[in-house]
Amino acid sequence: MMDAVDRHVASAEVPAGSNTNSKKPKYSKFTQQDLPACKPILTPGWVITAFIFIGVLFIPIGVFSLFASESVAEVVVRYDEECIPSSYADDQLAYIQSPTSNKTCSKDIKVRKQMKSPVYIYYELDNFYQNHRRYVQSRNDKQLRSPKYENSVSKCDPEATANNMPIVPCGLIAWSLFNDTYGFSVNDQLLQVSKKNIAWKSDKESKFGSDVYPKNFQSNGLVGGAKLNESVPLSEQEDLIVWMRTAAFPTFRKLYGRIEVDLEANQTVRVHIENNYNTYSFGGKKKLVLSTTSWIGGKNNFLGVAYLTIGGLCLFLAVSFILMYLIKPRPLGDPSFLSWNTNPGGHLH
Repeated sequence: MMDAVDRHVASAEVPAGSNTNSKKPKYSKFTQQDLPACKPILTPGWVITAFIFIGVLFIPIGVFSLFASESVAEVVVRYDEECIPSSYADDQLAYIQSPTSNKTCSKDIKVRKQMKSPVYIYYELDNFYQNHRRYVQSRNDKQLRSPKYENSVSKCDPEATANNMPIVPCGLIAWSLFNDTYGFSVNDQLLQVSKKNIAWKSDKESKFGSDVYPKNFQSNGLVGGAKLNESVPLSEQEDLIVWMRTAAFPTFRKLYGRIEVDLEANQTVRVHIENNYNTYSFGGKKKLVLSTTSWIGGKNNFLGVAYLTIGGLCLFLAVSFILMYLIKPRPLGDPSFLSWNTNPGGHLH
């Protein structure tokens, strides 16, 4: 009799139709999407103020960026055509592929305005697609980091092995290493070119091993780019490290070195060029760039133009909205009638 009474009492405590095993979450403001939220009303005043703020902020930044870019002194010289002897004028490919043709040439560069040290030296290539899928994949990062993976030459064909021995570093990226060289002189005095720390520190320390040395490189009869000193570890082959950070666009610049003295305005710099790199087979161009830097880097007007464009557009929209609001105003609705204001404590069912 007592068991029947207990069951009756227990059933009376549970609301009718409820399921004690239900997986329905308990009511909360989170489950019912009733948490406090910012629900701004974009009135004309707020919109106009926002556009004016963006315009006033962006236009000075754009002006300063353009001034910084204009302060950069830069000299760009294309030399791939001028360095071809007249006897090879009709067959440029034969000139670059011939082992006996004279690859040296000299060119005078006029410095238009003072270039304070350090003066950065870049080589620029055009129509060279380092972003090609097969080219980008033609390397083995494990092999570059550790001698334990010397035999890891997967994906490196056709530059994987030479004489049945692995090539270190393997792959088309390393094989096509840029091998033009530059020397500089002013008034017959040679300018020293520093190649120290031209590569990223993270690349030297993390991607290229200090105990990995070149082996069988450029020795399989397929002529590529530069040769590597087999007594110098890959972590110190900075030209290679710079080259193997592949570019995203077919026209790119890579750092060659630095001149650690000032170049004065109207000074003539003679460049002694070893024109070895074959861009003639694919219609590429080669340029030499001397440049200083500013707080935004090298010479590039894009950032300043972008800030000025956005800032000017915002100010134009702000003025347009002001005129529209003054000439033909529209009455605003009463925000007290908005759903979240009429039922602030309600929740979804």
